[in-house]
Amino acid sequence: MYPDTQLYIDGQWRSAVAGKTIPVTNPATDEVIGNVAHAAQADLDLALAATERGFKLWRDTSAYQRAILMRKAAALLRERAESIAAIMTQEQGKPVAQAKVEILNSADVIDWFAGEASRTYGQIIPARSRDVQQQTLKLPVGPVAAFTPWNFPINQIVRKLSAALAAGCSIIIKGPEETPASPAELIRAFADAGIPAGVIALVYGTPADISEYLIPHPIIRKISFTGSTRVGKHLAALAGQHMKKATMELGGHAPVLIFDDADLDAAAKELALAKFRNAGQVCIAPTRFLIQQGVYEAFVEKFTAAVHDIKLGNGLDEGVTMGPMVLERSVTAIDAFVKDAIAQGAKVSTGGNTLPGSGNFFEPTVLRDVPLSARAMSEEPFGPVALLRPFATYEEAIAEANRLPYGLAAYAYSRSIATVSALGRDVESGMLSINHIGFGLPETPFGGVKDSGHGTEGGSEAIESYLETRFVTVAGR
Repeated sequence: MYPDTQLYIDGQWRSAVAGKTIPVTNPATDEVIGNVAHAAQADLDLALAATERGFKLWRDTSAYQRAILMRKAAALLRERAESIAAIMTQEQGKPVAQAKVEILNSADVIDWFAGEASRTYGQIIPARSRDVQQQTLKLPVGPVAAFTPWNFPINQIVRKLSAALAAGCSIIIKGPEETPASPAELIRAFADAGIPAGVIALVYGTPADISEYLIPHPIIRKISFTGSTRVGKHLAALAGQHMKKATMELGGHAPVLIFDDADLDAAAKELALAKFRNAGQVCIAPTRFLIQQGVYEAFVEKFTAAVHDIKLGNGLDEGVTMGPMVLERSVTAIDAFVKDAIAQGAKVSTGGNTLPGSGNFFEPTVLRDVPLSARAMSEEPFGPVALLRPFATYEEAIAEANRLPYGLAAYAYSRSIATVSALGRDVESGMLSINHIGFGLPETPFGGVKDSGHGTEGGSEAIESYLETRFVTVAGR
C-alpha cells in the first residue's frame, strides 16, 4: 500500500544519482514502511538546469493555458483523494478523513490560483505629456526554491506551487523526508495533467545541505519557506545576502481570548477540534487560552468535556479522530512541557501522558491555571496541549496575547460589537478569527507578522511575491 518515493527532475521520476535513500516510518506503529530518494549536489544540479529550461518555456506559456493545465491537476487530485489519503495517513499519522479533507482543500487552492493566473494586471499610468505612454508589466520573477514541512504534506506545498505556476515561474520543491509519498502524488497529478518537463522538480535530502546550495544559486530568484522561526530567520538572511525575494511562514503561539459574553458551547466545541486537529501539529493551532474570570470554570468544564470525546489511535482505524505525532522527539518535547507546567503549578484537566507501546502517541491534554513561568507559555508547544489561564480585564488579555514575539494567528469569542471591533486593532497577529474558525481558505490571506514571518500564501496578494514589476515608458516620435 505504501510506495517508495523517487525524485522528480526534468519530467522523470528517478533515483538519486548516488543511489542513497532515507527510510520512512509509520508514526503509529514505528515500522519502516518505505524509502525516499536522498538528493545530493549532483541531483540538485540536474534539477537546477531543468528548472532554468522549464522557466523559459513556462513564462512564455499563456496565463490561459497555464490555468487549463492547473485545473486538470486539481481534477486529478480530487479523483485520487481516497488513495492519496491512505498514503498520507501511513506516513504522517492523521486520520484518513482529515487527510482527505487536506487533499480536497488543496485542489481548491489549485483552482483558486489558476484563476489568479489571468489577473496579474499591470497599469497604464497617466503621463505628463500627450505623446508619452507609461505602463507597468507584471512578469514572473524566475525559478523558485520552496521548502516545506511534514505537518500538512500536500497543503504546505500546494500553496507555493500553485502561486508559482500561476505567475509563470518554475519551481524546485524540497519536500519533507518524513512524509514524502503524498507530496509525490501531488506532483504526479501535475505531471499527468501535462505540465511540461522542467517546470516542477521535487527533491528530498538533508534540509540544510539543500537550502544552503539552492538559495545562493544564481538560477534561483525567489524563496518560500514554511517552518520554525529559528530556521526561517537563517534562510531569510541567506536570501537577503543574494537580494532574493523571500516569503516566510514561520512559527506561532496562537492566543485565544474568551470573554464573559462568549457563546461558551460553540467556543468549546470549535476550539477543541481546532486545537487537536493533526495532533496539535499546526502552526495556527489555538494554544494559549485566556478566559475571562466570570466564565473561567464553565469554559474549562465544557472544553475538557469536548476534549474527552477525542478518540486517539491509528489514523487508519475506524472512529479515530486524533492520530500520533509524527516524530518521537516531539512526544518527548511535549512530555517535558507538560511536566514543567505541572511543576510550576498548572493542573491537569485531562490527558497529560504518553501511551505505552509502539507509536508516537500523546494524550490530548488540557492544562488549567497555567502560570506564565511555565515554558510552554513562551515556547511553542507544537503538539496536543492546550494551556488555560484566567484574565480579569480586556487590557490584561491584550497584554498577554501580544506578549510573545509571534504573530501568526489569534482567536477570540465575544458577542460585544465594541470588543470585536477593538480586537482587530489591538491584537498583533497576521490573522484573527472571531466567533468561528475561519483560516486557511484559498481566497483569504495566510501569513504572520513579527517573528511569525512576512508575506502571505493565500488571497489576492499571494501571487505578488512571485512577480516583479517592470516599468516601460514610450514616447511617440
